[in-house]
Parts: sequence; C-alpha cells; structure tokens
Amino acid sequence: MRSRITVRRSRPRPRPGAVPRPSPSTTPAAVPRGPAARRRAARTGQYLALLGYLVFLAFPLLWLVSTAFKPPRELASLHPGWLPDHPTLDNFRQAFDEQPLLRSAGNSLIASLAAAVITVVIATPMAYVMARHHRSSLSRAATGWIVVSQAFPFVLVIIPLFLVLKEVRLIDSLGGLIMVYVVWSLPFALWMLAGYARAVPRELEEAAAVDGAGRLRVLISVTMPLLTPGIVATALFAFITAWNEFFFALVLLKSPRKQTMPIILTHFIGTEGVADLGPLAAASLLATLPSLVLFALIQRRITSGTLAGAVKH
Repeated sequence: MRSRITVRRSRPRPRPGAVPRPSPSTTPAAVPRGPAARRRAARTGQYLALLGYLVFLAFPLLWLVSTAFKPPRELASLHPGWLPDHPTLDNFRQAFDEQPLLRSAGNSLIASLAAAVITVVIATPMAYVMARHHRSSLSRAATGWIVVSQAFPFVLVIIPLFLVLKEVRLIDSLGGLIMVYVVWSLPFALWMLAGYARAVPRELEEAAAVDGAGRLRVLISVTMPLLTPGIVATALFAFITAWNEFFFALVLLKSPRKQTMPIILTHFIGTEGVADLGPLAAASLLATLPSLVLFALIQRRITSGTLAGAVKH
C-alpha cells in the first residue's frame, strides 16, 4: 500500500529591510464597489437632475413675480435686475382698471370646476370597468378611442365642433364650453383613472364579498376610498386643463361678459403687438395663483398611499 507524501512549500522569508509587497486581493483597485455605493451615486444623480428640473420650472414663475412688481422705468431698462429695486403695486391697480379680471376669473372658475366634476363623475365608473375587464372588446375600443383622441390637434376639430354647437345653440355660452372641456379631458382622465383602478388588488374586494358585502357596498366602502388619490389627481388635471385653455374659448365665446381669463390676458397687447408688460405680468400672476393654491391644498391627497386604510381590522 502506497503512502501519499504531501510536500508543503514554505513561503520565502522576507529579506531584512525589504518592503513587503501588498497582495493583489488587498489593493484598492481590486476592492469591488458595493451596491450601496452605486445606489448612493444613482440617488445623487437623480437629486441633481430633479434640482435642475425644478430650477428650470421655477425660473419663469420667479421672473413673472419680479416683473409684476417692477415700475415702468425698471421694465424699460436694457439691463433688468433679478429683483425690483423699487417694488410697486401700480401694475395690479392698472390691470384691474383696464380689464374685468374678476369677472373673467369667475367665468374661468365656473367652467373649470364644472368640467373637473363632470369629468371625474363620468370617468370613474368607466375606468373601473376598463380595469376589471381590460381584455374585453369594450375596453379595447375605449383604449383605441383614447389613443386616437390624443392624436387630433385642436385645429382639425374646431370647425365641426363649432357647427355642432351652433345647431344646439350653445355658441357663446359657458355650458357649451364646459361640454367641450369635458369631452376633451375625458380620454386622458379615463386613462389615468384606469391605471389607479388596476392597482387596487382584487383580493380586497373578494375579502369584502366573503364577509357578506354586496357589489355596491364593495365599490363604495372598499374600492372608492382606494381610488381617492387617483380621483383627486384626475380632477386637478381636468381643472388646470380647462383653466389654462385658450383656443376653444377664443372661438366659442364672443360676448365680452362671458370671456375667460386667458382671453382677457390678450387684451393687454396692443394692435401693433406692443405689450403693456407691467399690467400683463400682474394679471398673469393672478391667473397663475388659483392653480398653485389648489395644488398646494390637495397635494397631500395625491401623494398619500393608494392602499392607505386597506388593512382589515
């Protein structure tokens, strides 16, 4: 029987005074970069991109605020400053004296709120049906309608729309304008709410049904509270779309007493194309405030968790 002889190689002893060489595994270049470091680098890049985007969005608003409080001498300067040297409220007084801002703001508020409420009321049940029966022919037809409707520009539909509203005597009326806003906002609102409805787990509805709740009870007590963030976001989208809309209001509204805020803003530009910059900036700032205030009031409802309160007690 042969015996195996194991020969151990002894490591060479370092010479006296020699500098030990680092092993390849301990060199800094060979140390792998961990996933935590990569996540921190990616997050830092995201924050920098978000900061740049916020600066890009905030600059026009800050410049608008600065222009609204500048006197005419600073507005005519070749090198305008970032902030007004002598802030004044004369631009706001002149804007209210020249144009009926309050009346136009009231018309815009009525049209926007009505369009937002009607859009949400119509889109919510339709979105739920699309989310729960997304493979049916009705859901596919609705999806196709959404895609096609977003591809049409305003110019292609304004003439047929004008003729239809003229036949039903809704030209130069806020009711006709509200109908147009609802029809135009409904496809995108339906697409938004359908995405929120698909995020609601079926298991929650099935659990409520097992406990003895009827179909209507499940929709009201379980599904609708979970759709609240989506409903709020959709209503905000419909409101801002109607508030800022210009083209339909310009074509369909002829009476000065029924004109909306975006139409009134064009009156600060003269016949030769010269804008009264100070009052125009003041009126534009007033027209921007409702959207900002509304978003600030309901942003918590938008950012709240979709499944908040879904835990069964």
